[in-house]
Amino acid sequence: MKQGGGTNRIKLAFVALGATVFLCSCGGGIQSSTNPAGPNAASLSRLWWLMFWVTAAVYVLVMIAVFIAIRKGTRKSDLNPVLNLPPETETSRRNAVLSAVIVTVVILFVFLIYSYSTGRALTADLGQKNGLSIEVTGHQWWWEARYNDVDASNMFTTANEIHIPVGVPVLFTLRGADVIHSFWVPNLAGKKDLIPGKVSTMWLQADKPGVYRGQCAEYCGLQHARMAFWIVAEPQEQFNAWRQNATQGAVPPSTDSQRYGQQVFLSATCVMCHAINGTPAGSNIGPNLTHVGSRNTIAAATLSNTREHLTRWIVDSQQFKPGNRMPANNIGQKELDALVDYLQSLK
Repeated sequence: MKQGGGTNRIKLAFVALGATVFLCSCGGGIQSSTNPAGPNAASLSRLWWLMFWVTAAVYVLVMIAVFIAIRKGTRKSDLNPVLNLPPETETSRRNAVLSAVIVTVVILFVFLIYSYSTGRALTADLGQKNGLSIEVTGHQWWWEARYNDVDASNMFTTANEIHIPVGVPVLFTLRGADVIHSFWVPNLAGKKDLIPGKVSTMWLQADKPGVYRGQCAEYCGLQHARMAFWIVAEPQEQFNAWRQNATQGAVPPSTDSQRYGQQVFLSATCVMCHAINGTPAGSNIGPNLTHVGSRNTIAAATLSNTREHLTRWIVDSQQFKPGNRMPANNIGQKELDALVDYLQSLK
């Protein structure tokens, strides 16, 4: 019975190991480094698979050697140890060890050269990518994206949702506003740290349309896990239409409720942290809300952008992201309804 139980435990261990190998890289498609959608991610994916298959082969060979040694050690033999091995045996063992060392060195050099060439490919011609330029600032715990342009009238700021055209290299200038963050979109590029006081750069490109999830990959405080963002890759014409709309000021309120909601926004504490272009609200402490109604999520991809979530976030955001800098708002139900009407109209 004991021997059977031990065999079952070994089988379960192998099943668990196999499941770990097959499930460790599952990302649902929208956040997976093994599902590349751009040249940078493809380079990193090839490097990852090379390392995976080589190390997997080494692991299998080592396990086979271990099992052979165990099997030989369990055989009945003379209990007297052999202190002086035959010359042929000692020579064969020395050659085996030497061969293993040589193979290990060769593998490490292959990894070194391939890693170096991949790194060069990720940074090649960084200053000559004549595409889109976006400045991203990491805050606790949200992302600010500023679209740069030679024409100041075409510059604008958004938050947590970054649109890019398909097939166009995008140069990102990365800054940390408070602590160290890390910008990571697994499907499109590798990680890059945002260090306060230091400017970092990277570029990425999406080769096919889609919505890709990004994440802060450096622990940055209590709500680090809820500091995500979306990269929306779309055809050039669709991106141009989105950008043209984003450069415009906020849509004027069209109903009595929306007009009252705008008054509530401008007279409440909201105006102390948020900006809405085209209104007196111009603070940049919190996310820019000029087109907040058109975003798919709020609170750095924590909540879907529905009326219920927006209302509850305004009343008490701490119930969703404890420790974030937005305080609770004690306003009446009539004012709250009008404020939500106004914010949802900002598209």
